[in-house]
Amino acid sequence: MDVLTPRQILDHLVSFPTVSRDSNLALVDWLQGYLAGQGVKCFRHWNEDRQKAALIAHAGPWVEGAVVLSGHSDVVPVDGQAWTSDPWVVEERDGRLYGRGTCDMKGYVALAVWAVVEAQRRGVAQPLQLALSYDEEVGCTGAPPMIETMQQVVPKGEVALIGEPSRMKVITGHKGGTGYAVHVKGYEVHSSLLPEGVSAIMEGARLISWVNDRNDEIQARSRGAVGGRFHPPFTTLHIGRIQGGTADNITAADCRFAVEMRCVPDDDIEAHAGAFRGAAEVLDRALKARRPEAGVTLERFFNVSPLRPEVDGAAEALARSLTGENETGVVSYGTEAGQFQDAGYSAVVVGPGDIAQAHQPDEYLEVSEFLAGQRFMERLLERLG
Repeated sequence: MDVLTPRQILDHLVSFPTVSRDSNLALVDWLQGYLAGQGVKCFRHWNEDRQKAALIAHAGPWVEGAVVLSGHSDVVPVDGQAWTSDPWVVEERDGRLYGRGTCDMKGYVALAVWAVVEAQRRGVAQPLQLALSYDEEVGCTGAPPMIETMQQVVPKGEVALIGEPSRMKVITGHKGGTGYAVHVKGYEVHSSLLPEGVSAIMEGARLISWVNDRNDEIQARSRGAVGGRFHPPFTTLHIGRIQGGTADNITAADCRFAVEMRCVPDDDIEAHAGAFRGAAEVLDRALKARRPEAGVTLERFFNVSPLRPEVDGAAEALARSLTGENETGVVSYGTEAGQFQDAGYSAVVVGPGDIAQAHQPDEYLEVSEFLAGQRFMERLLERLG
């Protein structure tokens, strides 16, 4: 099988419409076939219904201490977006590579695949691994089971380089996050008989008010050493949508909304989550005391670990040496880096592209960024060799 260039690999990857709601198996099948054809050992972790799979690859000696190149296969939908060109075909215009996922993050994945094949061909002394997850775009839910499987099928790696778009800047910290889908169940009566019913909307507003009060409390606190580097420099709780009610003159039977929490690394995500659950439990008991049919239910729909800056971290040292960067940064969006860190890897975020282009119509990756990413991989291969 011919060895492909990074651009040829990117063309293949973008051609697979791996939107998170759909299967990614066509991409994984192609990629595993290509890597195996180049002598790279590959393994899969399947999701529960076997409609998606993570791909794990290992090149070089079968020993511990690998550098892991981490990316995700899924992309966000293009529904309702006005694209100038076919989103599933890479089109180069004005020094940019247009296509869904070119920036977030199939550009990096293409470079990582190329590097893994080169590592196998060159016979590196230190191993290089690829970790390609699914369902990153819906809450980073695919990475933890993939990382667990990695411990069973390949030698343990040391450093994880997560290639989310950072313009090749070394990112050593990001916020963590979690969220709850909230369903407040009320009891319908005519609004003239308000005390005999339970308005799910009016009662849900108590939890929304709790969120507002919590934000005020958080922002009044002094800033932590790590959290103070972020923008904004504190944890935030947010509600973006609310649904409920039947008519203006009927107490609402249902109210639904979601609470999203973005937590700085020196805050305890579980403390914030536990406080919200506690407020919901108090309201649930109060509503049930009025009408047994009423109450509050919560469903946790994502939980992303923060990336905590490491003291003398191996990943930071490696990434800075490869990029020539003297400084590091932090970002407020979440990635799978914290999940690798939780599993014992030293981790940073470093990848081509600007996060501002992610998820946008006419998403693009600058050609110059793609080439900078390839130079990064070349220097990594020299180091591993």
